[in-house]
Amino acid sequence: MVKVWYEPPPYGPRTSLNRPAYGIGGDKGPKWVIRLSKQPPLKVITGFLAGFMCLAYLPMALNKQKLPYTLSPEYLAAQRAYMRYHNMNPIWGISSKQARAADDH
Repeated sequence: MVKVWYEPPPYGPRTSLNRPAYGIGGDKGPKWVIRLSKQPPLKVITGFLAGFMCLAYLPMALNKQKLPYTLSPEYLAAQRAYMRYHNMNPIWGISSKQARAADDH
């Protein structure tokens, strides 16, 4: 009979011998990546979401052009009248009695 001596990995079971059990690998890389990896996840996700929301708002904030003519009140009123004339049934109820009463004021 042969005796086998088992030595568990240094960081516990289910860990690799050639890399640490957690982290990005011995804290190699830019310091800001290391700092982000050690932050609570909710804080990092919230920060990135806020940053991307600001990036998405920039084109709207910097664009000083007017809205397209299809969004003018006259065009929308003509479109509603056309839909009523042809008995179209839109999702938001433009043909409803309430919407008609609001347009006739």
